[in-house]
Amino acid sequence: MFPQAQIQEFKEAFTMMDQNRDGFIDVEDLKDMYASLGREPSVKDLEAMLKEAPGQLNFTAFLTIFGEKLHGTDPENTILSAFQMFDAENKGFLEEEYIKDLLTNMGDNFTNDEIRQTWKEAPFSGGKLDYKKFCKILKGSDTDDLAA
Repeated sequence: MFPQAQIQEFKEAFTMMDQNRDGFIDVEDLKDMYASLGREPSVKDLEAMLKEAPGQLNFTAFLTIFGEKLHGTDPENTILSAFQMFDAENKGFLEEEYIKDLLTNMGDNFTNDEIRQTWKEAPFSGGKLDYKKFCKILKGSDTDDLAA
């Protein structure tokens, strides 16, 4: 379902959320995690999150839920086509400032914090976004074939 490196990243995320290190994520774990981020969701909201799991939320259930969520997004070629609409010369790259302008002024506008979070994962080089590689990152695909 996922490459081994991505499974390891999910394991690290799971471990960060499993505050009491019992191998399960429960309401208290979520409450503690959100508190560490300065948030205080209601117990009702936290319980609703946990109800997405078919039973207790262990790592296997966590991984399954992520698989369902990731595969529930648009297919990679749809995301790629969306980027290509803004690449009139079909270079495979878009200028960083152009992307930033689109994200902050069109559709569901990104905040500066959302831009910073996105930029952490985005493959920029010389002020340009390699959107083909970015699509693969978004979908959890293998990017080794793009290394050429």
